[in-house]
Amino acid sequence: MPTRINRQVDEPALCRLAELVALKIRVGDTIALHGDLGAGKTTFARALIRAVLGDAQGEVPSPTFALVQTYDTPRLDLAHIDLYRLSHEDEARELGIEELATRGAVIIEWPGRAPSLLGVNRLDIMLTECADADQRDIALEGHGTWDERLHRLDEIAAFLEAAPEAEGARIAYLQGDASARAYARLTETKEPLILMDWPPQPDGPPIKNGLPYSRIAHLAEGTAAFESVDRLLASAGLVVPGIHATDHARGLMLIGDLGDHVFGSEVAKGRPLEPMWTAATDALVELCRIDAACVEAWNATEGRAAPIRTYDRGAYEIEIALLPDWYWPLMYGDVIPEGPRADLEAAWRPVLDRILADPHRSLTLRDYHSPNLLWLPERGGQSAGQVGIIDFQDALVGHPAFDLVSLLEDARLDVAPEIEDRLFAHYVAAVRMREPGFDEAAFSFAYAALGAQRNTKILGIFARLWKRDGKPQYLRHIPRLWRYLERNLSHPDLAPLANWYSTHFPPEVRTAAPAA
Repeated sequence: MPTRINRQVDEPALCRLAELVALKIRVGDTIALHGDLGAGKTTFARALIRAVLGDAQGEVPSPTFALVQTYDTPRLDLAHIDLYRLSHEDEARELGIEELATRGAVIIEWPGRAPSLLGVNRLDIMLTECADADQRDIALEGHGTWDERLHRLDEIAAFLEAAPEAEGARIAYLQGDASARAYARLTETKEPLILMDWPPQPDGPPIKNGLPYSRIAHLAEGTAAFESVDRLLASAGLVVPGIHATDHARGLMLIGDLGDHVFGSEVAKGRPLEPMWTAATDALVELCRIDAACVEAWNATEGRAAPIRTYDRGAYEIEIALLPDWYWPLMYGDVIPEGPRADLEAAWRPVLDRILADPHRSLTLRDYHSPNLLWLPERGGQSAGQVGIIDFQDALVGHPAFDLVSLLEDARLDVAPEIEDRLFAHYVAAVRMREPGFDEAAFSFAYAALGAQRNTKILGIFARLWKRDGKPQYLRHIPRLWRYLERNLSHPDLAPLANWYSTHFPPEVRTAAPAA
């Protein structure tokens, strides 16, 4: 039986339901609006369109006379179709409904006029007037992939209804990242909020020692990890979203909204890079106060949401393996031979031995870069307090150089070598003042080695995003990753490792277009 939701709603609640549907709408969808004249079909359609457009107050014309209204949005194309004036399904076919659905999603009023054109992935919405003129009965029924999505929307609706902070909220889709997480912004609340929608995910296939990639790499398994790291960072005075409501079993959270001034977007608008990156470097100086002993004590705290693990050899190695597993086939069109794979593993082994033997250990966020940092100069105070941090749920105990190189060798935008050098020196000077015995030579090696490890991993991830997930936009960053890797591998102690990369990915391969 398909998932079905029944509600009685007033007009604001009807519009909020439309905003929820907008969170899950996809290319190929049909939203079929059933009901008599005056039942609220057009109200629902307009609220849904405004939500997808991101314009809560915008005017949405009725398609009654034009029959079809289309909207091009960065997220997907929409077509709003009114079949009331049609008398035969052939007339509807002439509107090109099937073609419109291949390019985007279609919202159809009076869908009973063309039942064979409604598509497989369909959300049927039945609206009926009530005796109380301010109320409507609404029933939603999912078909195809909408069955699962509608079940998820029901969980989200129940979560929001139980959270006093979300009372009366308007709900707007937010562009997510490259993960399974989705986000929505809640406005018209006492304070701005973000809904994190992270449904529990099944483990992937076993790839080594009977374990999936996510387990070996110690990736977070749900919202509990986000809460645990969030509260630890907040306890150290760093700026992170507040936690307002959680349902870890269903993978839902309400967190504070730190705004839209993402580092990468601010640079694109013309804001100078160095002041923001300096503040973010200062935040890392504060972060390294959360050493391994602090994390161990945190893990033992009664009521902790989820334990924070260690960046161990298995995690480093499985991330390095993304390059032979995904980037090599992308460039050469075939799987990597066993010889080069074994040589790569052998070249990395003494490097990882040295990293793992280094006693310098602290909380490592792993994704400390421009998409996950927000510029908050209005907060004033210390430099580190002007940086908001998000997307840290995969944090581990590791070497602090990892986050510094993640910041100063940003995969998505250029950080000039001279800025990298200045901020590296700035970080070292700040830490040395606090730790007189700080070993700069050992830290410099770790910085180069972990930069090489991270950039190797990201080459594999970007190749995987294209080959497995159909997201080619990440390929444009690959030349930048190679520039960073060349800087990393120029460290004298990494010469044997550099030789493997030079042998198997010479300059002409590094600059070549992928084979795919």
